[in-house]
Amino acid sequence: MTPSCLAPDSALTFSKRVAQIHVSATKEMPVLASRVGNCVSLGQGVPSFSAPVHIIDSVCRMLRENPSASKYSLQAGMTELRHHISETLLREKKIQVDPDKEVLVTVGAMEGLMAAILTVVDRGDEVILPSPTYASHIEQVLLAEGTPVFVPLRATDWGLEVDQIRNAVTEKTRAIILCNPGNPTGAVFDDADVLALCELAVEEGIIIISDETYDFMTYGIPMPVSPASLPRFRKQVISVFSFSKKYALTGWRVGYITACEQLMAQIMKAHDASAICAPTPSQYAALAALSGPQTCVKEMCRALTARKKLCCRRLDQMAGIFDYVEPRGAFYVMARYLFTDRPSRDVAIQILNEAGVITIPGGSFGPQGEGHLRISFGGEEEELNEAFDRMEKWAGSIV
Repeated sequence: MTPSCLAPDSALTFSKRVAQIHVSATKEMPVLASRVGNCVSLGQGVPSFSAPVHIIDSVCRMLRENPSASKYSLQAGMTELRHHISETLLREKKIQVDPDKEVLVTVGAMEGLMAAILTVVDRGDEVILPSPTYASHIEQVLLAEGTPVFVPLRATDWGLEVDQIRNAVTEKTRAIILCNPGNPTGAVFDDADVLALCELAVEEGIIIISDETYDFMTYGIPMPVSPASLPRFRKQVISVFSFSKKYALTGWRVGYITACEQLMAQIMKAHDASAICAPTPSQYAALAALSGPQTCVKEMCRALTARKKLCCRRLDQMAGIFDYVEPRGAFYVMARYLFTDRPSRDVAIQILNEAGVITIPGGSFGPQGEGHLRISFGGEEEELNEAFDRMEKWAGSIV
């Protein structure tokens, strides 16, 4: 018998959890740009840097000389890598974890986030998202059949509104997700505010999911506090990290998460069911990244600092067209457009079609992102200047 889903003239059906989520605008806009042609990008958050040579050489050597490099690793990740992660966290962040019970190597930070959210969020549970927030946090909460609760960041500096977050907590609140330094805003939250939310989490039995993907990149200020560094918060915090941006390994898909032993035992189930293990060659890349020279990170930070200055200078030249809060971390700016009140997706598509420049509609980052465009300055300076040249020319035609 022909399955009903394949029967002629019948409509395909999909799960409600999938039907209610969307492919992120960061992926949609480059697809639309491919149809326009000859576009330059201020869009997707991929730094232009190539993977460091010493990492590539180390992986190639392992693939040639070590037969196990092409096989599954342990579900939690290679033992040596987890121990290097533990040592790095203690040295750089004062986070003390058991590498055998409290560290999980994941398929990028994204899979780590998904495993964490699936572990703590049930159908109907609420997750507080300071907004604008990373778009995939929204979709992952929805995929877990949870309810995103958006609490606005301060529009003046994209800071946390701790009292508003406290007021948003209900008996259904299960977690708060913080991205610090922030995508899409470039914000670095004040340590006192982050610690106040951790105290709230202890009081209310809430989990803090701390997305620290951009923990290497701040501008003239110290790195923010990592909540897991304080022992009294350990049981309330799941920390998520990535090798993608810090070591220019976006395509290698490798990251890691840490949590107390009780939480990690449950997170491991979601990880095993969805991924088995992170790609072993990518784990060797991560190992080389942690154990090798860190000059590559310093060089990328210097380049991003110069690109941030370029981006802000070019936006300043379009005052009256755009306004923005200067980023304190990561490599993004949320630019508020002043020339129309149309939805951000319409504006982004207009700029794409008429100027040939990719930007990301701010509305995809939650309600408070509407009226903005996310701009990434991760690209080469030549590309950034070309994009802003086109934007300036286009802006001159509409005012």
